[in-house]
Amino acid sequence: MAFPGSRYARLIWRHLPILLAGVLGGYIVGTNKTEIRRVLQDVDYPQLNSTERALPVRAAIVALVRNSDLFGLRLAMRQIEDRFNSRYNYPYIFVNDVPFTEEFKQGVSDLTKARVEFGTLDHDSWKVPEWIDQERYDQVKRTAKYPHGEKDSYRKMCRFQSGYLHRHPLLSDLEYYWRIEPDVEYFCDIDYDPFMFMKQNGLKYGWNIAMPEFMDTIRTLWNTTQQFIAENPKYLAKNNLKEWLVDDSGDYNGCHFWSNFEIVDLSFYRSPAYQAYFDYLDRAGGFFYERWGDAPVHSIAAALFLNASQVHYFDDIGYFHPQVYTCPAGSKQRGRCVCDPDQSIVQNGFCNVRFRNTKHQILYPDSPTAAYTGPVLHALPQVASE
Repeated sequence: MAFPGSRYARLIWRHLPILLAGVLGGYIVGTNKTEIRRVLQDVDYPQLNSTERALPVRAAIVALVRNSDLFGLRLAMRQIEDRFNSRYNYPYIFVNDVPFTEEFKQGVSDLTKARVEFGTLDHDSWKVPEWIDQERYDQVKRTAKYPHGEKDSYRKMCRFQSGYLHRHPLLSDLEYYWRIEPDVEYFCDIDYDPFMFMKQNGLKYGWNIAMPEFMDTIRTLWNTTQQFIAENPKYLAKNNLKEWLVDDSGDYNGCHFWSNFEIVDLSFYRSPAYQAYFDYLDRAGGFFYERWGDAPVHSIAAALFLNASQVHYFDDIGYFHPQVYTCPAGSKQRGRCVCDPDQSIVQNGFCNVRFRNTKHQILYPDSPTAAYTGPVLHALPQVASE
């Protein structure tokens, strides 16, 4: 018998890992796959699942979708998971004007380890309000020449995204949301937490595509906004981005952030300024008599009620929404993005460049140069933003 300290004991302890590996290998060779799985499942790994791990920010990835959007949403989720969320497991929240099918629920849940919640809309948030003149509204739908001009559901969607999504009960405990849509793509690995980035830097609104709006859909939006500001001047932020919104004559230039990608501190949408602004617009009826979209509504509000330092351009997140995409510079040759910046027209588009230069002038008033001095594309295609 070998005692501790003896030459035999030292040899045994020195070669114990090899001996154990051999024994285990012999066991596995002689064991069927079912038994191996049982052994592995019995091991108590020190890991927490997504519902047990405390997230650094109370945030979620959110979408208003239909059951028919299942495949397109699965495509978007697959990219979000691969590029970002598989490392963080932020929950998903999906809402619909009708109950989700079991097929839909299973189809999206299959793609993530994170919690997925499903909700429906209440009647008041998805209706034509009683103060809308139905005869006038029907005439508008018959004669509208712009995209989705004939659609009742599209207008309800714009109104809901503008004033009700952030008030849905499933979002009540959130600090931030990241809005996604079906059929979008993300070209870059996102190796940091945008929610934490927003929180640590005091940011309220994040975007990455800015485009001109179809002006026929918002003919009276700016005049209505000016009336609201005249009645509520207290809501204007001191260092606001109004100059980004207007041309030399003071009229709205149509620039807006595409809200199909937005990362938002929800305290902004819950603020007295934003809520009063939405209620004022809602009473004016422009969501139905015209076709005011949530993108220009969100954008005008962010530009007027937030300071320039609180609005962030996520130029490092390559993103595609059907018809238009944005791609970080140099992505063909290096980095963690796979896209062609030469095919991305929005970075040097008028609205994007005007935002960068306006913000730069506000933050650095003594700077002798603009943030961007290269060529500017003024004739970007007008495409539907929602």
